[in-house]
Amino acid sequence: MAKIEQIARKSDKSLQTRRSFLMTAAGAGLMFGFARNSRAAVSFPDANLPPESAFEPNIWCSISPDGSINVNIVRAEMGQHVGTSLARIIADEMEADWNHIKITEVDTSPKWAGKYVTGGSWSVWSTWDIFRQAGAAARTIMLEEGAKLLGAPPSQCTARNSIISYKNNKISYGEIVARAKPTRHFSPDEMAKLPLKPASEHRLISKPVDALDIPTKTTGQAVYGIDVKLEGMVYARPKIPPTRYDATIEFIDDTKAKEVPGYIRYIILDDPSHTVSGWVVVLAKSYPAAIRAADALNVEWMVGSAITVSEHDIIEHGRSLIKDPTTGTKVFNDEGALETLSHTKHVIERSYTCASVAHYQLEPVNAVARYHDNMWEIHTGSQWQSLVLPLLAKALQTSEQNIVMRTYLLGGGFGRRLNGDYSIPAVLTSKAIGGAPVKLILTRSDDMAFDSIRSPSLQTIRVALDEPQKKIVAMDYAVTAGWPTLIMASAFMEKGVDGKPYDQFALAGADHWYDMGPLHLRAITNDLANKTFRPGWLRSVSAGWTPWALESFIDEVAHLTHQDPLEFRLSMFTATGRNKGTAPNAVGGAKRQAAVLQKLAEKISYGKNTFPKNTAIGIATSFGQERAMPTWTAGAVQVHVDEKTGVITCQKIWIVMDAGTIVDPGGALAQTEGAALWGLSMALFEGSEIVHGTIKDRNLNTYTPLRISDVPAMDIEFIENTAPPTGLGEPGVAVIAPAIGNAVFNAVGIRLRHMPMRPEDVLKALKEKRS
Repeated sequence: MAKIEQIARKSDKSLQTRRSFLMTAAGAGLMFGFARNSRAAVSFPDANLPPESAFEPNIWCSISPDGSINVNIVRAEMGQHVGTSLARIIADEMEADWNHIKITEVDTSPKWAGKYVTGGSWSVWSTWDIFRQAGAAARTIMLEEGAKLLGAPPSQCTARNSIISYKNNKISYGEIVARAKPTRHFSPDEMAKLPLKPASEHRLISKPVDALDIPTKTTGQAVYGIDVKLEGMVYARPKIPPTRYDATIEFIDDTKAKEVPGYIRYIILDDPSHTVSGWVVVLAKSYPAAIRAADALNVEWMVGSAITVSEHDIIEHGRSLIKDPTTGTKVFNDEGALETLSHTKHVIERSYTCASVAHYQLEPVNAVARYHDNMWEIHTGSQWQSLVLPLLAKALQTSEQNIVMRTYLLGGGFGRRLNGDYSIPAVLTSKAIGGAPVKLILTRSDDMAFDSIRSPSLQTIRVALDEPQKKIVAMDYAVTAGWPTLIMASAFMEKGVDGKPYDQFALAGADHWYDMGPLHLRAITNDLANKTFRPGWLRSVSAGWTPWALESFIDEVAHLTHQDPLEFRLSMFTATGRNKGTAPNAVGGAKRQAAVLQKLAEKISYGKNTFPKNTAIGIATSFGQERAMPTWTAGAVQVHVDEKTGVITCQKIWIVMDAGTIVDPGGALAQTEGAALWGLSMALFEGSEIVHGTIKDRNLNTYTPLRISDVPAMDIEFIENTAPPTGLGEPGVAVIAPAIGNAVFNAVGIRLRHMPMRPEDVLKALKEKRS
């Protein structure tokens, strides 16, 4: 304790005082311009918000006297064009002119509490009904007020392109607002009763329209969190401890850091939230100076037991957990499952593992923080503002009402920015210097060290076969990994049939739609993983590993029992019992999954192709993210395996998807292409390893995501229907890895059960096959 006090006193003697920081910060204001587009615009908090004269029929939209229509977006834009997708829902229902639409990214005002979250492929699915009702409310009011001004019955007026028409007379939405000054509002209950347009009358939904965010991104006018500048702002870079938890500072020497021009001082963070314990932050007049000074700063830590933990330890601990029948939560516990397995002659068991995976988003995490107008203000990109607000309040020892987050475009999220922990060191640094503005940016290596990685995972599947060994009659399935939801949002966890909580996002996909007789499904948290690092959600969440095991296993069983893998799968999509499906999102159940698989088989001419040596196609199917929101997906991959080098080359990808109504066709295609490539990256190229309590890879010299030269041809098709829309950001990930693994078996006769599938794994398996 005495040594830490000496360090703190030494840091107080650094170059700039708190008083001088406060003087510099006085009157500070934003120094960037907001993105603009002549046809449509993307706005941000405090930028071109609707004028007081605008009419707001509900909290979701407003109409200004000039005819512009603003739509409030409570989802983060990170390359998926979510604003375009959501705005067209409300604009279509209110019969708005698309050229007049603007979108605003909202801040953390209390009225948005609990609404701002972008993850799980939920954005369109969870907004569909709300925005249609909001659009219907706006259209209804415009019809009523427009009819009055036109002297006509509302029933004889029509709304189209922001204009109300009656015979040859017309009046625009802007004119209605300017002249009638409407004040009517609908409650949520009233909006829910309004008639909605049939799909046949959609003019924007499922139709090609210009994306609202692309022009400013291509011109460089778009504003990301990393672009923010405030007057008097200083720059910060952290010095991160060797492990996430239980690190305490032993010694600091900034002698070398003082030689860096622009270095100001270092700060030891006092964090009551325990998010960034053991952190030291370097302040400088420029970010390059902060980088160099942090590198020059000598810090020694005392670390806890996590420093001894490896990836192998976590996997083996998971193996011991699965072997203990008392561990975990029973998600399904059908009568007779375990009894059948214990009394059946023919049992097949396999285990599958997945490596740690980092997010490695294009824009490293960052935040700008200050105390301004009696509020703590954080400018950053975030996927889930309300999740980090309680932590920020705890760290600052204040109430959430004293904190506001301004959200900007994200240069990639992939689930990393659901966890807004990176905003905490920024605001604590600002607090340490009296609330002056601080811009904290993690370098790429810092970002990797602080990442909430996807946990390594282990899955063990056992099935019992009937006497002819053609049919699965019972299944025991266990999944273990670090649980992000337990660590960061435990209130969102679901309960199993045994009443115990579990992280549904660490199991989705294992709760499949196949009819295999009684199913015993356990979700098991890997407590060693949870204590070593902070597990995070990563694009496709558990669906990044569960279909890898399930669909690889089903293929194995089909071949072991001498059955065609396609027909074997189709025979189990009976759509009975819990697999029958329910309204509103899963109508049709397993039959819809069978339909996409059958369509895929047609596209690839299944069973009719001839291939060169060591080349083949593999198939897989899944249902996207969650059983309550299934996106029925089937995928095929054609690969070539080089037996000399072990290199697997992906030559082509096919995906067929039933996601209900496709709101934004261009965005849907981009999302699915990106998801498929993400799946390919994790299957063959991407993955790290826990060494000394943290991932060993810190940059692109050793962490090797998919490169442009590895991108294959892709053929993606969406099944047309008018069912409610489900998720599109992640389902395309799920089928790629198992399809590749199954294709490798078809090409060279080896089974790979670890992801990523590295050349050395291929060579080892080929050697074992020959011996």
